[in-house]
Amino acid sequence: MIVEALLANAVILLGLALILWVISLQIDDVSFVDAYWGGGMALMALVSWLRLYDPGPLATLLMAMTFIWGARLCLYLFLRWRREGEDKRYKRILRTDRENGRFALAALTKVFLGQSVLLFLVSSPAQYGILEASALTPISGLALVGLTLWAVGIVFEWVGDWQLARFKANAANDGKVMDKGLWRYTRHPNYFGDACVWWGIWLAAASAGWWVAAATVIGPLFLTFTLTRWSGAPLLEGGMKKSRPGYAEYRARTSAFFPLPPKKSLS
Repeated sequence: MIVEALLANAVILLGLALILWVISLQIDDVSFVDAYWGGGMALMALVSWLRLYDPGPLATLLMAMTFIWGARLCLYLFLRWRREGEDKRYKRILRTDRENGRFALAALTKVFLGQSVLLFLVSSPAQYGILEASALTPISGLALVGLTLWAVGIVFEWVGDWQLARFKANAANDGKVMDKGLWRYTRHPNYFGDACVWWGIWLAAASAGWWVAAATVIGPLFLTFTLTRWSGAPLLEGGMKKSRPGYAEYRARTSAFFPLPPKKSLS
């Protein structure tokens, strides 16, 4: 039953990705796919929960944790895209394909299908945990630890995004580096929050059985890797070094990921 449900979820995700791909061709912009990342995970959790005849407390908790995180992120990133337009990162990624007339194929394979595979993988703890939890599976101590870690992540992500949005909304800050609030202790409070959220969801899902933890640990592991070593911080910081004169000094004194007290300025 679980395998069939996961396959059905994958088909739903594929259909959604194809619809969004067609829309991206009409508007010649793929960068709204960032909103699809959170929204797609929220959708996977919701449809998994709706498949249960009698959802128990653990399944409902996992669905709520994932849906709250994903829906907020989806709305935030969609509104940011509407406000700021095409993301420079996707311009760089697809520049050569656009120039060579391969934009449609590259947008499908590199962006929408690629994001869908990773989205499905990262959200596997929520999907598998919801589907595995029975109506009688209680909210255990381990699930509460996961909920606590999730809450820490929510605070870092939501507050970090709010602080950055306020900073960018002030024209006097153009060209400056955001180094106040949570950004004083980590260069990426939102990424740190994301990692905490999904390790928290994985811990909560693990209370449904050790096999759930073993089968889905690749989700938070891969997310942490991509945020810290692949398409998250490295890609973002590459552009920041060129566009923010004070970024090198900020980088030297501020923790890359885990929140830590800032180092004393070398100057």
